[in-house]
Amino acid sequence: MKLLNVLFKRETMAPVLALTFASGVCVALVFARIAAAGNIRYGFLIWNLFLAWLPLIFALLIRERYVNGERRGWRLFGLGAAWLLFFPNAPYIFTDLIHLTTRFYGHFWADMVVILLCALTGLMLGFVSLYLMQSVVADSFGRVAGWLFIVGVAGLSGIGVFIGRFLRLNSWDIFLRPEKFYQHAGNWAADPFADAMPYVFPAVFAVFLLIVYLMLYALTRLPTQIPCSKPERTG
Repeated sequence: MKLLNVLFKRETMAPVLALTFASGVCVALVFARIAAAGNIRYGFLIWNLFLAWLPLIFALLIRERYVNGERRGWRLFGLGAAWLLFFPNAPYIFTDLIHLTTRFYGHFWADMVVILLCALTGLMLGFVSLYLMQSVVADSFGRVAGWLFIVGVAGLSGIGVFIGRFLRLNSWDIFLRPEKFYQHAGNWAADPFADAMPYVFPAVFAVFLLIVYLMLYALTRLPTQIPCSKPERTG
């Protein structure tokens, strides 16, 4: 019940309701696709969408504690670490486009719409959480620090998505299978310039996140009301 109160507070209710509706549509489309095709090929999108919700939940909990006067403490730090750890799961869904082959087939366009809608919903979930976290950082350390925070998170997210897509490791594997991280780190350290992909993909994906976030952030700066000009008097 407390979590629901945090999720649907008046200040954040509009985006949360919109994202809840979008997520519901995504889940319905995935089930419709499963029923139409007779297989669960894209069932993983529901799980990925669930993971994309976690950063928003963590960000809302952080904001709630911050507004209530909690500025430091292990709980706030733990929530912040959990948010950063799970944030790459939100934009990660865009890489699920890899499941669309270049060969045209009967369900191609329907599959593309389902994946893109899930990816956009996940991206918006991540960006709303990022916006909330930026507001907390900016209030604590200033606007410049807030934007430096955005750049840093974009860079780390590019690395996180690369780890998830190419190394096939999940956020929780850092605790459950840390040896896998050490193994990949050792392989990279043995010959760090053997492959350009670990550098190119995170950089390109980070730029993608920054550009999209900047565009959406600019939209929030638009006035919500149209100014009415008074008619000029004649005579």
